[in-house]
Amino acid sequence: MAMIHYHAVPGDWTREEKLRYLAKMGSAGAVAWTDIAPNKKHQWLTGDLRAEFETFIPIEGEGGIFRTVSYGVQTNRDDWVCNFNREALATSVRTLIETYNSERERWHSKKRKKEQLDGFVTDDHRRVKWSSRLKECLLRNDVALWDEMRIRECLYRPFTKQHIYFDEIIIHRRSHFPVLFPKPDTKNRILFVPGLGNRMSFGACVTDAIGFGDLAFEKCQFFPFYTYDGEDGARRENIPLSTLVRFQNHYGDEAITKWDIFHYVYAVLHHPEYRTRYAANLRRELPRIPMVGSQASRLTGGKANAASRSGGTPDFRAFATIGKKLADLHVHYEQAAEYPLQRIENPDEPLNWRVEKMRLTKDKTALTYNGFLTLAGIPAAAFAYRLGNRSALEWVIDQYQTSTDPRSGIANDPNREDEPDYIVKLIGKVITVSLETQKLIAALPPLETDGAA
Repeated sequence: MAMIHYHAVPGDWTREEKLRYLAKMGSAGAVAWTDIAPNKKHQWLTGDLRAEFETFIPIEGEGGIFRTVSYGVQTNRDDWVCNFNREALATSVRTLIETYNSERERWHSKKRKKEQLDGFVTDDHRRVKWSSRLKECLLRNDVALWDEMRIRECLYRPFTKQHIYFDEIIIHRRSHFPVLFPKPDTKNRILFVPGLGNRMSFGACVTDAIGFGDLAFEKCQFFPFYTYDGEDGARRENIPLSTLVRFQNHYGDEAITKWDIFHYVYAVLHHPEYRTRYAANLRRELPRIPMVGSQASRLTGGKANAASRSGGTPDFRAFATIGKKLADLHVHYEQAAEYPLQRIENPDEPLNWRVEKMRLTKDKTALTYNGFLTLAGIPAAAFAYRLGNRSALEWVIDQYQTSTDPRSGIANDPNREDEPDYIVKLIGKVITVSLETQKLIAALPPLETDGAA
């Protein structure tokens, strides 16, 4: 068996302290090494892992909460196929399709060798952006088509929706999203968490739209409530019956539904104790879901009586109720009430709702919206609700700015002609969402678990 000799110094040591320590040791032989061996999951550093995590229900896979898990969408050409403005997106996609089809026809007009492709196709970055997938389609002679119905809504970044041209040729990898949202009007809710290898802090969110692979975290994993058998196929619930029965038996409550379980999971993933206690485990693998509540607090016997049918076990019901409120809040963030920010208008500038690039003040209590408007009175608590390496509010500030891709020349402008003050209202709404999220999380019961169910 392989063996590693390991030694660690305090994590808060500075570079200089580490160098002094190495100088003091003099040689590798002077270091007090510890021999470590990998566990069954091939993990070497296991001292900070919590053993009971292994007894919890896996979020996916055999015996897990969800049957189907999906990676996020990977376009390999975001500037071409994603845009705040529907008309701008249509223009860029048409150019891309026309160029692709022209090069495809030119390639197949004569017999050529596959290895000649890279030197053959145009490299004009203002007409096309190639990827391995697009070249594969060209070699197969797949025809790309323009269809306005393929323009969908997507959650590009937290609380930032754009339009996407959701096409099997133009999008590099669509993952399972064609069976999660087979039609533009398909209804679904999808919980997402960081994937393996994520270097950011753990988090979770939920959406009712197509999601991107690096939406808020690295390598996002998406867990839908529904899957569909194609455009006109049957709708299936993604939580197995066996999981439902397991929860009902464990809590002695036949009234528990699959939606209750979905929302329960969402609440658990937001629990501060869960995130802190199992931080090391969550850095190494996907979440596992405990059954909350001490054994003494639960009904036993596997059958619900009248009391359980009317209310269920208090801990589960509290988590499921708060999880639903969190999910509704995060999905419907655009319907939240605006936080009452102070609007300071510059008397020397005309009324202007247009955003170019917003900037927070150093103390983060105010936001320079543009030359006409400053939004003051931002509460410090608004920055505590974080997704990945930014707070929800900072995601909006970062994403809602005008940009032009230097290679393609494609502009992306978040300002709306039909609703000029949308962005300023969105700022207030996301602050409300952030504050309400923290209130709901604070209302969660303590994370008491008994291990495996």
